[in-house]
Amino acid sequence: MNSRKASSHRPLPGMGKTLGSNRTPRRYFEAVRLERDKAPGFNEYPSSIPSIRHLFRLEFHPAVTFFIGENGSGKSTLLEAIAVKAGFSAEGGDKQLQFGTHDTHSALHDCIRLERSLGRPTDGFFLRAESFYNVASELEKLGSSFQGYGGQSLHRQSHGESFLAVMKERLQGGGVYLFDEPEAALSPQRQLSVLTLVHRLVCHQSQLVIATHSPILLAYPQARIYEFSESGITEVNYTETEHFQITRDFLNRHERMLELLMNAEDAELDSTKWKL
Repeated sequence: MNSRKASSHRPLPGMGKTLGSNRTPRRYFEAVRLERDKAPGFNEYPSSIPSIRHLFRLEFHPAVTFFIGENGSGKSTLLEAIAVKAGFSAEGGDKQLQFGTHDTHSALHDCIRLERSLGRPTDGFFLRAESFYNVASELEKLGSSFQGYGGQSLHRQSHGESFLAVMKERLQGGGVYLFDEPEAALSPQRQLSVLTLVHRLVCHQSQLVIATHSPILLAYPQARIYEFSESGITEVNYTETEHFQITRDFLNRHERMLELLMNAEDAELDSTKWKL
C-alpha cells in the first residue's frame, strides 16, 4: 500500500461533543494482512487482481474505512474475504444467518489475517447489495418475525426501504458493519439518510468498512479512503477521488459535458455502419 495522506475532512457539527475523550471510536479490527505465503499464486484469481497482488497490510480507521475503485478493481473481493474471515456468510446477514444459495465467493479469506484489538464487538452485519435478496429470502424461509427489522417482511418493501430497515432497525451499535455498495438501491436523499445512520453507529462504538461508488457516502468526515487500482491500494483524500471530481464537474458544467459526450458518440456512430 502506498503512503497515507493526511485527511482534509472536517468534523460534522457535534462530532467533537459526541466523539470526545469519553466516547472515542472503538477499533475492533486493527488491520487486514495478506499472508502471501498462503496465496496459491499471484497469476491466479483472486491474487492476480493488481490491488490484491500488491497488498501486504491495510490498516482500518477506528470509525469508518471506505474502499473505492473501478468495477473489477478488487474492493468487493477484499471486503467479501474480510466478511467471511470475520464469520459472516459470503452472501450477507449477521453471524447467526449462515447459508449459501450459490457458492461463488473466492478463497481469498484463506489467505488473509485480521488483526484484532482487545475490544469485542457485540453486534455485526454484512450488507451486500447484490445478494441482499437472498438474505431476505433466507429470513422468510426461517420464519423470521422480522421484529429486529422493523416488524415487516423485507420482501414486502422496496429494495431501498429494506436496506434502510436493516440500517435503522437491525444494527444496534457496538459492532462491526461491512457494507458492499449500500447506495445501489438508494436515492440521493436516502444516501444522505444513510450518512446520518452511519454517524449514529459510529457514536455508538461501531466500526464500519464500506465499499462504495457514492460521492455522498464518501463525504463522511475523518474517514479513511482507500483507492483500489492497477498500481495497488492508496489512501486518498475525499476531494482527490474521481467520484468527487467527476460529479462536481458534471453538476457544474452538465450542459457542456453532455455536449462533449454526445458529440463524441455521434462521431463514433458516423464512423461505423451501425447507424441509428
